[in-house]
Formats: sequence, C-alpha cells, structure tokens
Amino acid sequence: MTKEDRLLGAAIDPAPPLIAHVLYRFDVGGLENGVVNLINHMAPNAYRHMVVALTEVTDFRQRLQRPDVECVALHKKPGHGARVYPSLWRLLKARRPAIVHTRNLAALEMQAAAWAAGVPARIHGEHGRDIDDLDGSSRRHQRLRQLYSPFVHRYVALSRDLETYLSGSVGIAPRRIAQIYNGVNAEKFAPAQAPGLRSIAGGPFQGPGLWLAGTVGRMAAVKNQTLLARAFLIAREANPEFAAVARLVMIGDGPLRAQAQTLLDNGGAHDAAWLPGERSDVADVMRSLDCFVLPSLAEGISNTILEAMACGLPVIATAVGGNVELVDAGRNGLLVPNDDPLAMAQSLLHLWRNAEVSKRMGCAGRADVEQRFSMQAMVSAYQHLYDQQISAAGISLRDH
Repeated sequence: MTKEDRLLGAAIDPAPPLIAHVLYRFDVGGLENGVVNLINHMAPNAYRHMVVALTEVTDFRQRLQRPDVECVALHKKPGHGARVYPSLWRLLKARRPAIVHTRNLAALEMQAAAWAAGVPARIHGEHGRDIDDLDGSSRRHQRLRQLYSPFVHRYVALSRDLETYLSGSVGIAPRRIAQIYNGVNAEKFAPAQAPGLRSIAGGPFQGPGLWLAGTVGRMAAVKNQTLLARAFLIAREANPEFAAVARLVMIGDGPLRAQAQTLLDNGGAHDAAWLPGERSDVADVMRSLDCFVLPSLAEGISNTILEAMACGLPVIATAVGGNVELVDAGRNGLLVPNDDPLAMAQSLLHLWRNAEVSKRMGCAGRADVEQRFSMQAMVSAYQHLYDQQISAAGISLRDH
C-alpha cells in the first residue's frame, strides 16, 4: 500500500484502532469496573473497544456508556482454555484489533491465541492475587506466567506489590512492566453536602445520631466480609454505647452474604446490620457512611477504597497487597493485620470515639484521590501505554 493510499484510506475511514479487552467473566467486580471506567472515560477518537469474556457477559455490560462497544462471551467450560482458542482466534481475525489486553491469570493463556491471530500489540494486566495463591508463593502460578511470557509485549501491574511480584518471583524484565494505579471518578464519588444525614434509599438506618460503618464489594472468600461481621460483633460486646448507635452496612452479593448474615443474626445484631445485596447507587451509599472497611485477604488496588477516599471517608483495611499503598496508617485511615477480628474491632471503636480524627483522615483521603488517583491520570497512563505499543508494533494509528 502506497503512502497516498494510506492517506486516502485514513480520510475515508477515520476509525481509531481497536482494543480487545479479554477477561474471564464480565460481571460485577473491581477488575471489571476498572475496564468499564477506562472505556467510558477514554476519548472516543483515541481507541475503539470490545470486551471478550471467556465465560459470560452479564447485565454489567449496561454500565458501558459507549454504544459502539461490542461484548462477546465465549462460554468457556472449566479447565484449560485451549478449547476456546479457535473461537477467539476466529474472532480476532475477523475484528482485527490492534491491541489485545488480557487481565489476570485466568485470561493470560489467551495471549497465545492472540499471537496466533497476528495481533500486533499484546498487553497483560495483573490486577490482584489469585484466591489460591494469596501471597504469590505458588511455583505453579509463577511457572504459568513464565510459560506465557513470550507472547506478551508489555505488562501492567496495578500496584507496586504486583510489580515486584512480576519482576522478582516471575522474572519479567522491569522494562516490560508499567505500574498504573486505578483511578476514581472524583465528581461522582464526592463527600456528602450535609454530613450526618442518612440517605440510603430503602435502607433501615435513616435517623440522626447513628454511626454507620460499611463495606462494598463482591461477597466472595477473598473479600472476607465475615471478618468485618465478627469484628462488629466484638465491638458491640465490648462497648454498649457503641452497640446502641453503631450500624453495619454490607453492600454486595455472593457466597459470603448468607454466612455474614448468619453470623450477625446469631450474634444478636440482626437489627443493627443491613445486607441488601448489590446496589447501583454505591456513591450515595458511601456518602451515608461514617467509615469504610475493607476486610480482604488479598487486594491489588481496590476501587472501593479509592471511592471511599473520594467520598471523604476514613478507611479501615487489612494490611495486604495494594491496600498499604493507598491507606497511610494514621493519616487517611487505619491498617489492621490480616484476618484479625479483634484488631478490626478496636479500629472501629477508635474511629467511633474520635470524630475529629475521622474527619481529618477523610479529608486527607480526598486530597490523595485528587492528587494521585484521578480518573484522568489513569486514562492518560493507559492511553500512553497503548500508543507506545502501537508505535513499537510499527503500525499507523489508522491501520486498524
């Protein structure tokens, strides 16, 4: 194709390059929310996007605000992904993306199919620990990452912890790794205009004088919401005054929801806890809380911590993974040892007793979001990475 042909083609077809985001399942979750945020906030004239789920695409797709985003489910069965290689290969050959961006170990093996389909730029993101490898010590998982490394051009680590894991335990050259933090929509997630007013639609805790602690997230084993339930019960038992005014809000659905509810019911906190399942008004829920708690066993960079910080809330989090990069203990929140209900109960009581300390922590967290974790900073970092890989592949921004 001559230079004149390329120029004429660009004039006729100004479509930006296509990125295929490949993930295990397109459903409610921090990883998936990050993909949605990236697509929704990147300029439409920069890149086009499609989402490929190895298993299924749920109604979560409705959070995508761009009408041109194609979502495809490959309906993968349990086991190795080789069975869906032909389907993905055909899809990639037909759509001709300039970039394939896989996320987490469950989708990493699709890099081989992307290579076979001739995708020019291939990126893999590490968003958090695997549920059966919370400390990253699994040699099997390290070897799997090493096995597929030749197919990957660049890696994205959402935290310094994950960046160190890739360069150290896995052995990926540091020059191949970009560390990019999640960003948060600081306009949508903002402090309450009138602190102290309860406004969770349909919620039972509306009156003044209450103190609300809450968490938001998929209720699965790695998120460990039962730790928060146990800590709440310990704090109630330790201090009757706390028990009289403290309320617990746990937003999300999944296997641990019933377990947490049973723990709270058996502990006599049925009327003091509310577990309504998933909600679409998370920002409004956040603004009605007095503190946010993340009891996870492992984390990459938590979207919900960032959202809570943006809402001006002090954060109590377990000292795991990227949590220690977001929560500066004593300044914008408190860190507790992993799976320690007594320490978490003590942190709840500390913030309840010290309203001014909580307020200062919330203000510090909001400032951190504005300065370090803005949505624009995240989008700009990803776009720069994509542009680099397009250039490294030797293709024009108008070739795809």
